[in-house]
Amino acid sequence: MATLEELTDRIRHAAASGDGLARTVKLDLKGEGVIHVDGASVTNDDRPADLVVSVSRADLVKLGKGELDPMRAVMTGRMKLSDMGLAFSLQPQIQALFERAV
Repeated sequence: MATLEELTDRIRHAAASGDGLARTVKLDLKGEGVIHVDGASVTNDDRPADLVVSVSRADLVKLGKGELDPMRAVMTGRMKLSDMGLAFSLQPQIQALFERAV
């Protein structure tokens, strides 16, 4: 399984090669660190963000590979979102970013 550093590098590369996200997103990896995405800037800084996604590192990888449905992850508590409406509006952008990062 990818380490936090490997995931951060993959997301950084994917963000640089795509359109980026319209809003800031923080991936809270449940005690394993954070990945903060602000356009093409991707860091492990624990900064405020428009959307905070709390998910395990393993489930984040599964989401990126399409092995875990985002709606199912939310409904079963495997993923928590700070703003459901914003998450749904950014879902295509976030999914595209994760697919490029895998």
